[in-house]
Amino acid sequence: MEIRSFIMFLAVGIFNTFVGLGFIYLFKWLFSMGDVAANAVGYAIGLSVSFLLNRTWTFRHQGRVTTAFARFLLVIAVAYLSNLAIVLTAIEVFAINDYVSQALGIPPYTLLVYFGAKFFAFRDG
Repeated sequence: MEIRSFIMFLAVGIFNTFVGLGFIYLFKWLFSMGDVAANAVGYAIGLSVSFLLNRTWTFRHQGRVTTAFARFLLVIAVAYLSNLAIVLTAIEVFAINDYVSQALGIPPYTLLVYFGAKFFAFRDG
């Protein structure tokens, strides 16, 4: 793993988390949106920020945007389902505290998105 690109990836993740959360709060406050709608809008914006910054800054991808975006969405879906499987297994099978279990799902999700983005979503060709 290239340490530099992984650190850049983590920085993008932190930034897009704050952007997404900021928009969730903004839409709840400014437009009186419900939690589900505000969350969906915030996550969509955060996902878009993540895609744009990782494509242009972290991985410097020059290929087709539409192909990369479709692949990026697939990577996110696989990582999310893996995260959910880990969290639920930790809770249901190993009886690990549910708050701890949520935290246990973060490192695999992060690594899956990083490697999926690097070697699949943003690969050229």
